[in-house]
Amino acid sequence: MNSLPYITVDVFTSTRFEGNPLAVMSDAGGISDAAMQKIAAEFGYSEVTFVLPPENPQNTARVRIFTPTMEIPFAGHPNVGTAYVLGQQSEIFGRPIGDTLRLEEKAGLVEVALQRSEGRVTAATIRAPRPLEVEDTIPDAVIAGCISIDPASIRKDTHVPVFVSVGLKFAVAELESLEALAAASPNINGFQAAARSVTGSHDFSLFLYVRPAATPWKIRARMFAPLDNVIEDPATGSASAALSAYLVSLLPEADISRHVTIEQGVEMGRRSIIELDVVKKAGTVTDVTISGTCVPVMKGEIILRD
Repeated sequence: MNSLPYITVDVFTSTRFEGNPLAVMSDAGGISDAAMQKIAAEFGYSEVTFVLPPENPQNTARVRIFTPTMEIPFAGHPNVGTAYVLGQQSEIFGRPIGDTLRLEEKAGLVEVALQRSEGRVTAATIRAPRPLEVEDTIPDAVIAGCISIDPASIRKDTHVPVFVSVGLKFAVAELESLEALAAASPNINGFQAAARSVTGSHDFSLFLYVRPAATPWKIRARMFAPLDNVIEDPATGSASAALSAYLVSLLPEADISRHVTIEQGVEMGRRSIIELDVVKKAGTVTDVTISGTCVPVMKGEIILRD
């Protein structure tokens, strides 16, 4: 293989050059792990995806997701964007594209429902591959040190800063106001200290949010992961899903369905809208879906050999 075709899409937006950009290699068979990582680093996007034939022929495809520095088991905007790209094709690996895709990933099987308008795919809804996991709490000082704010700006009446996951782990913390959210500025030394003292690894991804009193399920958020070469992410579906599931889990009702809208990327000039639906039954969150629209931006090929 001398070259590898790709297409880029902006995810969680219907406006080109907003949302979160994603590069998709829709037929990446024969590409080595090392080459995938180098390609992801070359694009510099928060994630890049490589689509391969499925291991189980009953599934649609196998999808590998790379950040600029490592492979990750699951993420929201790569799944939504990859499904959108695949949905534009008449077939994949010799099989026709239907309205539902089953994507094999390191976190598990990800189900995707394609949404169409006038026969064209415009959006996708994915289901989180793993149940909600709530892990260790995080000291206020650690959060404040990561983003150069006063610890008093952290709200704790709903929850203290904590790690949550539905396939990929994030530290989440609520701030007191949009002004505090806008003032957040990542401090690489703070993130390095947090990774050493809290996670014991090289990584620490922080999802901050504000809930307006009048519309608590319309949330504004920002996500920082500078240790993964993602200073700030315009849209983070996996973090949004984990946060939404966690907030619904804290509600007193044992059985409830809640729609959540998360707006992200505003401070970057790349506004994104992430729509989520969370179901809780008998006191346990049983289902989390992530929905978003996409728009194509670029296409071309990566030269692998001269």
